Amino acid sequence: MMTELFDQFMIPELCGIKLLPIAMLMPTLLAHPPHQIRMNRLTSLIMMLIKKTTKHLFSTMSTSAYTWTLILITTIMFISTTNTLGLLPYTFTPTTQLSMNMAMAVPLWMATVMVGLRNQPTKSLSHFLPEGTPTPLIPALIIIETISLFIRPLALGVRLTANLTAGHLLIQLISMAAMKTNLTLFPTIMGTLILLTTLEVAVALIQAYVFTLLLSLYLQENTH
Repeated sequence: MMTELFDQFMIPELCGIKLLPIAMLMPTLLAHPPHQIRMNRLTSLIMMLIKKTTKHLFSTMSTSAYTWTLILITTIMFISTTNTLGLLPYTFTPTTQLSMNMAMAVPLWMATVMVGLRNQPTKSLSHFLPEGTPTPLIPALIIIETISLFIRPLALGVRLTANLTAGHLLIQLISMAAMKTNLTLFPTIMGTLILLTTLEVAVALIQAYVFTLLLSLYLQENTH
């Protein structure tokens, strides 16, 4: 039972070759080169959403953070596309793997820290010890702030993994219940499954937005 339930999170293999890189490349393969883009209703809607998201993310940032526009927009599009593609039948969701999420979170978080240490080292280091701290609390406060800084990438990766894993498990459980129930309860369970799938689509998009928003907040802290 438990093996079947968690089989969906195992990285698929073909002839002994891990298919995770191919699953990660799917969002890129779905994108057309710029010269092949035709402005239709869907493309216009996507462009409008990108512009509004960019405006929202950078509305409170200084101009020095504008160079991160392409990185943050690419991140939110990659995660949202990967999350939603993973909801299709017989697919694999790479973002349910903690190793992949940490591989995204750690370099991006480290880059924001390095930007702060390079451009404004005094202000970045001042976050470890706020002004006016009583002398007896200085060692403990520095330790706490250091731990809170290094736990940020872990929180980014674990949050994305846990939310997607929980939703997939719930859909799996209800699907198994729908196959074993009688015809009387079948419409109710199927209605619940459809509603839950709709909720998971929303969760997939929201988690991509939350991941990128937290990165933008870390960037804002190191560029102001």
